[in-house]
Amino acid sequence: MSEIGADLLLSMYEMTETIRRFEQQAIAQYRLGNIRGYFHPYLGEEAIAVGAMAAIEPDDYIVSTHRGHGHALAKGHEPRRMMAELFGKESGYCRGRGGSMHVASRSVRNLGANGIVGGGLAIAAGAALAIKQREGPEVVVAFCSDGSSANGIWHESMNLAAIWDLPVIFVLENNQYAVSTPIRDSARVEHLSQRAAGYGMPGVTVDGNDAAIVYGAMQEPLRRARAGEGPSLVECLTYRHGGHHVNDPGLYLPPEELQRWKAHDPLIVLRARLARAGVDEAAITLIDERVERLIDEAVEFATASPNPSVEDFLAEVATL
Repeated sequence: MSEIGADLLLSMYEMTETIRRFEQQAIAQYRLGNIRGYFHPYLGEEAIAVGAMAAIEPDDYIVSTHRGHGHALAKGHEPRRMMAELFGKESGYCRGRGGSMHVASRSVRNLGANGIVGGGLAIAAGAALAIKQREGPEVVVAFCSDGSSANGIWHESMNLAAIWDLPVIFVLENNQYAVSTPIRDSARVEHLSQRAAGYGMPGVTVDGNDAAIVYGAMQEPLRRARAGEGPSLVECLTYRHGGHHVNDPGLYLPPEELQRWKAHDPLIVLRARLARAGVDEAAITLIDERVERLIDEAVEFATASPNPSVEDFLAEVATL
């Protein structure tokens, strides 16, 4: 892939840093008891969301996963309202009802994160079918995990998308482990993208820790989808920086493997690209400072926001 411009690289770096700082601060707030329930950090995987979202149009849709904060932020969700949602506050995107694993927004065209592994893929296929029926120009990007690739809904959704030539791109975030099960113990193919051939769609495996490479890998699938040529599978190789969720110490991750991937951290990769593009450290420092203020403001906003009304909650339950 040819080098992309400095402006796009700077934008990618800022969003990667925003997701990283958001997740780090959210973990800290979880430890303080301000965020409840399960929390699955996106640390180490930020380049996938950033590269994919930089490639699509604002009117395109996404379907997310239980590890979806990075997808939402990269798609355009405000950090303040995202943090408020994690806090369970009324000012959150789902008025505090969604929490960490179920953030959604019609205005941002995020069809929702999903606590069921692979559960969003059928939603993505359905949305893509609706787009095709009304002859719309939009594309659906469906994020999924290596763990989801063993689920029936993964295969059913990909097959349906293929036989109907639906405008959907399956972005598989292969972080090497389905909770604690390494992918090498649960799949015999070298790359999960090879499974795309079984459905008659293109599949490609790329470096998921390089946002610029992910951006480049999205171009042909987007062209195909908009031209009515059907879906594609983009497998992005990555590695989470810890356990499956915030309370999982990740002791099953081999230390040398973890350190090797941390040396190829998405921020390190982007900094190297920025240096090659002639961007000096001062510009990067300004971004870091701006992002730090942004995330601090997000925590302040979430902390000051009101809790949902008990009366409204009971009224909603009564209408079910």
